[in-house]
Amino acid sequence: MPDAPEARDWLIEELSKPEYTAARPSLFDLLSQEFFAWLARLFQPGASVGLDWLPVAVVGLVIAGLVVALVIWGVPRVNRRSRPATGLFGDDDRRTASELRRAAAAAASAGDWTLAVLEQFRAVARGLAERTIVLVSPGTTAHDVAGRASAAFPAASDDLAGAADVFDRVRYLGSDGTPADYERLRRLDGRLQKDVPVSREPIDAEVPA
Repeated sequence: MPDAPEARDWLIEELSKPEYTAARPSLFDLLSQEFFAWLARLFQPGASVGLDWLPVAVVGLVIAGLVVALVIWGVPRVNRRSRPATGLFGDDDRRTASELRRAAAAAASAGDWTLAVLEQFRAVARGLAERTIVLVSPGTTAHDVAGRASAAFPAASDDLAGAADVFDRVRYLGSDGTPADYERLRRLDGRLQKDVPVSREPIDAEVPA
């Protein structure tokens, strides 16, 4: 039989094992138990409940922390302007407007006017997205993009609708692009880059597939 000091050492060693340490209630557990016990005493019939400062202080600190967080960071909200424009025309096309303009110009130089028209319209859509004028994503029509962009550029609404007509005719109806079509889209793109939109608030739209 161990003597008292040895037995105490054995007990300390045993309780220091990980399984006992993991089973110990945390500070949060202790505070939670104290708080719910205090709430239970409040609703006991005929019970005389004194003011227990510990649960009251914990609740007060939590509320104060929430208030401070709201004052510093404000109410959480979705930042729509931060959403990146990624897919274009049903593809995972992450090219910038500048890259699309260069691709359109290269296709035009090679005499591939159909590709030049398509790439130039993509450049228009991407340029509007990069300026957070129209928020774009895959899956809708060119006319939807043009119509929503017209809200920011009402003076260019006819040209935007005409550009959408060209895109649909070339991409879906099997028509060949022409030098005149490409030049029309290129001039529109240059005009939109220089014009100041009526509203800077981004308008939800999806880029044609």
